Amino acid sequence: MDVQTFKSTLSAERERLLTHSRKSIESELNISSDDLPDEADLAASEIQQSLILKQRHQERVRIAKIDTALRKIDDGTFGLCETCDEPIHSGRLLANPASTHCVICQEQNERKKRFYA
Repeated sequence: MDVQTFKSTLSAERERLLTHSRKSIESELNISSDDLPDEADLAASEIQQSLILKQRHQERVRIAKIDTALRKIDDGTFGLCETCDEPIHSGRLLANPASTHCVICQEQNERKKRFYA
């Protein structure tokens, strides 16, 4: 897969996430407490809205990673590990074009996170 194909894939995913977020904000978060007859309904609605907001946060994080990958494509550093500067395996990029680390460095980062968490 060439860099332009990755760019197209990333751009399409970015647009899909933005469209989904806009639709979600318009439809899912517009609930009035006057529409809910009792405290149980209100609590259920608050839990649902909390989950929706968490999902929107995850989408924003994903969009930020996609934006970083698109910038790397533009500056010619796409596909290079941010830690060791070695090429990221093409299979990893096919699975997740926004990957910023090779498998070895990613595993080391995850071990550090678990150790210090």
